[in-house]
Amino acid sequence: MMKSMRQTLQEQGLLEEFLLNHPYNPASKYYRTGTTEPMQNYMDNEYFGTIFIGTPPQRFTVIFDTGSSNLWVPSVYCRSPACLNHDRFNPALSSTFMATNDTLEITYGTGSMTGILGYDTTIISTIRIRNQIFGLAETEPGDTFFYTPFDSILGLAYPSISSSGATPVFDNMMRQHLVDKNLFSVYLSRHAMGGSFILFGGIDTAYTTNGITWINLSAETYWQISMDNVTINGTSVACRNGCQAIIDTGTSLLVIPSPALRSIQKAVGATRSGSVSCMNISKMPDLVFNINGTSFHIPPPGLCDSESRGLQPGFGWHGSPHGIRDPLDPGGCFHPGVLHHL
Repeated sequence: MMKSMRQTLQEQGLLEEFLLNHPYNPASKYYRTGTTEPMQNYMDNEYFGTIFIGTPPQRFTVIFDTGSSNLWVPSVYCRSPACLNHDRFNPALSSTFMATNDTLEITYGTGSMTGILGYDTTIISTIRIRNQIFGLAETEPGDTFFYTPFDSILGLAYPSISSSGATPVFDNMMRQHLVDKNLFSVYLSRHAMGGSFILFGGIDTAYTTNGITWINLSAETYWQISMDNVTINGTSVACRNGCQAIIDTGTSLLVIPSPALRSIQKAVGATRSGSVSCMNISKMPDLVFNINGTSFHIPPPGLCDSESRGLQPGFGWHGSPHGIRDPLDPGGCFHPGVLHHL
């Protein structure tokens, strides 16, 4: 007889931690559909949650990243400093692990990894995914991942950009009929200890102000869309003739071409270094993203990070670090995502 997830976690001494990270609210079934995975907010810059891989389950913290498609974790085969100070997967301890001879290599905006591919049971909240393919990192060069408070990355983009052709986690959720609907949604909060979550299989409308604005994708690669333009006080300051953009929970800044960055900085009254006086923040105009006929306003407080010497606009140029932050809303931002039906 197969053991329940509760029995397995209890035998391995992981049940208490799992329940702490996944508190159950009996009333939740009356107002939310889907399966929720809470995420921790690290300095409004990185949002990560907990997953388990293997039998018995081994715990990892991951970024849920719509800007990539692969799941990977550090492994016991890795001797890079970035692996040694994070949790590492040991395939010898999992009775359900299946090895392959396939290799994996991923390069992000900053940071990279190489390793091998394997299959194993993967648990996210109460969802148990059978035979999920994932990467076992053998090298993590440099110090990018050394300093991260999370172990690794779980990609939520399309299979077309998955390295080594590995099937993304959410695609397997759909194929194995593990979600109520073929969609997921993300809420990122400014509250450090709680409030942020990713919801698989549903949308919680309690976290929206004016409902959901649906935008067709222009490509099934990243979550890529066509944007009309970017304006300040009705004047176009970027994307003047339309452009392509991606909705990326794995990017720490609003990443734009450097000419557009200079145009926006000039329009908001920034200095050559890009900083804005604290005295002027209330006078700054909204930055408006016009997408599919709808205007999305970002107020000045949502554009800036507080620093000891003033305010620094939260923009970067192409090649900006592949960290985590989305300053679209001072109180949090809600990103609904719908994947193709299989």
